Amino acid sequence: MKKVFYLNTCDTCRKILAQFDLKDWELREIKKEPVTKEELAAMYKKTKSYEALFSKKSTQIKLRGLDAKSLEEKDFKDLLLDHYTFLKRPVFLTDNEIFVGNDKKNVEALREFFGISE
Repeated sequence: MKKVFYLNTCDTCRKILAQFDLKDWELREIKKEPVTKEELAAMYKKTKSYEALFSKKSTQIKLRGLDAKSLEEKDFKDLLLDHYTFLKRPVFLTDNEIFVGNDKKNVEALREFFGISE
């Protein structure tokens, strides 16, 4: 399995994806085709945390009046399945590894995974 979950309207996602040769990867635009329960379970198996997959920058948090600090694992899971903006992105998922989000450390790990040096 080699999947990338991303948002087409996200400049950061597009910039990160453009760095890699993804011809053998399944690209999933999460607004058009949301993450399934099975895919979320596969991500959870690698991260051991729904919170690690959850974007605390989602506009839905404020719109829904949520307090991200008071959410528990089950809440994170339910929200991730409920609305695509709750997924931290992009997510690169393989049989053995997962790379979540756009922070510098994650992008560097991705570049290393793809064998790209500075």
